[in-house]
Amino acid sequence: MTKKEIALKAVESLKKEYPEAECSLDYRDPWQLLVATRLAAQCTDARVNLVTPALFKAFPDAASMAEADLEKVKELIKSCGFYNTKAKDLIEMSKSIMENFGGKVPDTIEDLTTLSGVGRKTANLIVGDIYSKPAVVVDTHCIRLTRRLGLHTEKDAGKIEKILRGLLPENESNDFCHRLVLHGRAVCKAQKPNCEICCMSEFCRKKA
Repeated sequence: MTKKEIALKAVESLKKEYPEAECSLDYRDPWQLLVATRLAAQCTDARVNLVTPALFKAFPDAASMAEADLEKVKELIKSCGFYNTKAKDLIEMSKSIMENFGGKVPDTIEDLTTLSGVGRKTANLIVGDIYSKPAVVVDTHCIRLTRRLGLHTEKDAGKIEKILRGLLPENESNDFCHRLVLHGRAVCKAQKPNCEICCMSEFCRKKA
């Protein structure tokens, strides 16, 4: 079975297993998703969802965050970890959105990655979930599961993204990555994959 065939089988199997492929971060608009995704680095989505209501109440948009007091932002996001760097990034990215993009979150990976603290993983999430463009969000679950499936032997996220873009249907790639997260949390865990109940066990190459 070729890598392309495995990828297509994985797409269909996960679609049946997890019909609702949604981001687990709570948000109401593009800017809120951008902020929440930045906070989620080295932090659980559940924790981020506990923090963002108060943060968004204090700073409801990029314009207000661009003028925010750094110490107040730090205090509001402290429980997310790495709050010093994250607070600075939130303010700087908001300033850039206001000054360079007319207050609107950019819709391309190239523009998004000019923002402070935004890498390709975050940029792909935004263009996929917000702007419905083909996207491949390479997080830890994506790296682990696609390697076990035998789709690659890489560790570099950029290389993995390129490989997966060549294997996945463009209209399925974003939802596929969301489903990998759900499956990685529930079944194909880092320490011990639960292969006996995995919907992809018949074709998974199990290359950890």
